[in-house]
Amino acid sequence: MLKLNIKKKEFNNSIELSLDVIGGKWKMPILWLLKDDSKRYGELKKSLPGVTHKMLTQQLRELESDEIISRKVYPEVPPKVEYTLTLLGKSVIPVIDLLREWGEEYRSVFDK
Repeated sequence: MLKLNIKKKEFNNSIELSLDVIGGKWKMPILWLLKDDSKRYGELKKSLPGVTHKMLTQQLRELESDEIISRKVYPEVPPKVEYTLTLLGKSVIPVIDLLREWGEEYRSVFDK
């Protein structure tokens, strides 16, 4: 089997690569919140009950490192930081939307 080497990481297939980039508890919800417009850190934190400061910061840094989101710092006091989807990030929204739809269908099986 052909191994994928991306950014000094090795993956067995494209699914592993995809899950590394957008998988986990918080990355897809973060991306979903950013699908329509930019958000500040505080807005993201407030919209994601249960996420810790450490985890949100870590997930945002990973998404930025993977070029899925961009981070813009405004020269103000206190600093203003906004997060926005990149073109690459926008390209994953239809995938997340399909997962959302599937989740709704799956849930409906148990709501009866």
